[in-house]
Amino acid sequence: MQSHAEVYAAEYGWGPSYETLIAQIVSAYASEHDDEREAAWIAEVDGERAGSIFCVRGPDETTAQLRLLLVTPAARGLRLGAELVDTCLAFARSAGYKRMVLWTNDPLVAARHVYLARGFRLTGSEVHEMWGDNLVGQTYELDL
Repeated sequence: MQSHAEVYAAEYGWGPSYETLIAQIVSAYASEHDDEREAAWIAEVDGERAGSIFCVRGPDETTAQLRLLLVTPAARGLRLGAELVDTCLAFARSAGYKRMVLWTNDPLVAARHVYLARGFRLTGSEVHEMWGDNLVGQTYELDL
């Protein structure tokens, strides 16, 4: 969680309100998750944390939500983001989900490439100023 907020603060200038969102997502997972239908992974490279991803229940029983994909700057270029997303998708399928959704923002180009390469399709977008910038929030979906 701290790494996620620090990386995005350094790279995009997203401040305390973004860190608060991350803390809320992680806290909800830590206190309420269903081990059979939700999971989180932390990737390591040479013994150092290098990335993470969450798979949680989405808006209904048949929909999973991909959350908080992060690859640290030092681990970029190693296909770690692709591996994390593939792990999340495989888990969602094995847990019985039929669809996966995610919400991201337009500056996160590398993540978007990973999502599109796996068949996610853009289903919605809207401008917001949650973290002080004019950002475009994007919703993607994938049938599993």
